[in-house]
Amino acid sequence: MRLATWNVNSIRARVVRTVDFCVRESVDVLAMQEIKCKPEQFPYGPFEDAGYHVVAHGLNQWNGVAIASREPIEDVELAFPGMPGFLKGHDGPGAPQEARAIGATVGGVKVWSLYVPNGRGLDDPHYVYKLDWLSALAEYTRGALRTDPDLALALAGDFNIAPTDADNGDPSVIEGVTTHVSPPEREAFAALLDAGLADAVRPLVPTGYTYWDYKQLRFPRNEGMRIDFVLGSHAFAEAVAGAAIHRDERKGEVPSDHVPVVVDLDLSGPDDDDRPMIFG
Repeated sequence: MRLATWNVNSIRARVVRTVDFCVRESVDVLAMQEIKCKPEQFPYGPFEDAGYHVVAHGLNQWNGVAIASREPIEDVELAFPGMPGFLKGHDGPGAPQEARAIGATVGGVKVWSLYVPNGRGLDDPHYVYKLDWLSALAEYTRGALRTDPDLALALAGDFNIAPTDADNGDPSVIEGVTTHVSPPEREAFAALLDAGLADAVRPLVPTGYTYWDYKQLRFPRNEGMRIDFVLGSHAFAEAVAGAAIHRDERKGEVPSDHVPVVVDLDLSGPDDDDRPMIFG
């Protein structure tokens, strides 16, 4: 089974590219971020014509997440437990939640499509919100895996963090000056791994970026960042048989500034009867 994550940067502008990619690459489950539309505005038709079910969560023309799947989509959630909200000028709890998370069970896997807050600036309230959001995500993960250690859990999406220096090739992104590479952000990413997750892609694709800014010829110069990930629990990670970063999707007409990240799951083999039923 093939799972992909892609910050599509407006699904209405890029629905043809997105569906074409899914069909061409035989993607079974696609986690999308930054769809930039409400559910009633989502272009379901092309996905359905290609054999996909879709669930979407969006509140306005910003943010927004969705999951498309060839398998039935069950147990949909529009926020993970404890997910904080944000409203500029609002202090304390109770801020409205943004459309940054959608989770569902697909073929026995709990899949989350996540669009982690950007942070904007090191002295911006959005940066504090980002760290709080990631802390809540780690707490949710710890609780979920404590309750069910064999849960096949995948957190897929745009994490807006380059966890190591090797993941940052953009000369304008500088520790101590900009977000995405600050020690607290990297510590928050590490906390997700400590909570029981593993990077499903890095062991198989140790180099390569997933995002290039539209400005300053970042893509032709390959001055990108790796900020899109699939993080999986033990039950998920042990089934990973392959992975890829589809760099060429940054080329052509109206590309997103991100590219798809793909993970293949293989449950066949002599011990198949003893393995969890993922996408059975």
